[in-house]
Amino acid sequence: MKRLISQIIFFLLQNPLLNNFFTGKIYQGKLKTLCTPGLNCYSCPAAITSCPLGAMQLFLGGAKHSLSLFVTGFLLTTGIVFGRFICGYVCPFGLFQDLLYKIKTPKLKRKFKYARYIKYIILLVFVIVLPLIIRNDLSGLGSPWFCMYICPSGTVFGAIPLLITTEALRESLGLRFIIKAAGAVAIIVMSATIYRFFCRVICPLGAIYSLFNKLAFVKMSCDKSKCISCGDCSRACNIMLTPSEKPNSPECVRCGDCIKACNFSVIKCSIKLK
Repeated sequence: MKRLISQIIFFLLQNPLLNNFFTGKIYQGKLKTLCTPGLNCYSCPAAITSCPLGAMQLFLGGAKHSLSLFVTGFLLTTGIVFGRFICGYVCPFGLFQDLLYKIKTPKLKRKFKYARYIKYIILLVFVIVLPLIIRNDLSGLGSPWFCMYICPSGTVFGAIPLLITTEALRESLGLRFIIKAAGAVAIIVMSATIYRFFCRVICPLGAIYSLFNKLAFVKMSCDKSKCISCGDCSRACNIMLTPSEKPNSPECVRCGDCIKACNFSVIKCSIKLK
């Protein structure tokens, strides 16, 4: 419950302009120059900040082919301090997936031994390479490929609310939206049956933060001297990890289920600066 409250609070901090969902307006004030740590679309009517992935693609696809020091520094700092704690407690689309998983549907447990690497490929190809190399003939600028064709957060929290309130947008719908909407529906269905499907398989922001999980100040730990290897933590983990053996796995989103399941309190989440 504490984690759910945290997720809701962070959702509202990143999306406080809830009235815009009904008016179809998009906030474009000075705060939009700042990035949010989670996957939160710039085009979401309630959003007051920008998505770091969108900002990264914007700079990579710009005329100077640059990488913003602010965006890079923001992601590096957030990753080093928090790791994938952001995925478990701060990310709005993480909250959306958790709520989907609460729906009473048949649940599937999957380890994604190889499929989990897809998010790194998406990060490399759709977030970095395509915006860099494919340019518009007239403007010479690249496009935000991940945002345009994959990102379900942009569809759920951005496109759909705007389409409901804006007739002109509905009249301009094309194949691109159909492709993206179909992908979003597939992700929603999968997330209702497989815990955090998008986070584990597709999300390039999760891929970035996962690189820092072992280095992050916010760490999981297991006291091996007291652990009896009962396996309760592994059975409680919806991501199919083994917290007692690899407490800082790149896939761990710090949900805390393993901590609750441990009857001997040997697994903990704490801040360690070393």
